[in-house]
Amino acid sequence: MFIKDVVEEYFSAWDRAFITKDPSEIKSFMSEKFVGYWAHSGLDRPQEYDYHYDLVSVLNQYQDATKNFKVESISPRKNGQEYIVMGCETAVISGAEYPAKCMFIWREENHEWKLIREYIELER
Repeated sequence: MFIKDVVEEYFSAWDRAFITKDPSEIKSFMSEKFVGYWAHSGLDRPQEYDYHYDLVSVLNQYQDATKNFKVESISPRKNGQEYIVMGCETAVISGAEYPAKCMFIWREENHEWKLIREYIELER
């Protein structure tokens, strides 16, 4: 499976989880070593979270939400064992759009692509 397909499946898993409130499919894409960073212009430092953060609480905050992602670049590293995927994520929450610039680091672990890091900077 190409990394672009993996990214599309990851975002589809988010959309299904917004409906079911079950984070297990999202978690299946994450490495147990996963670390994420989320920020916006009002924060002095990004908020850090990891594989064990409470996705159920995140999902329960949204009754009408979807996410989509437009890939802007894909860069292999470590001879194709990792990929840096950069692009723009747009969360649509109750009809309002929240665009963010993102960088995702994917690594092959046990013949599966796993998300090891993400950096999300909300544009609003």
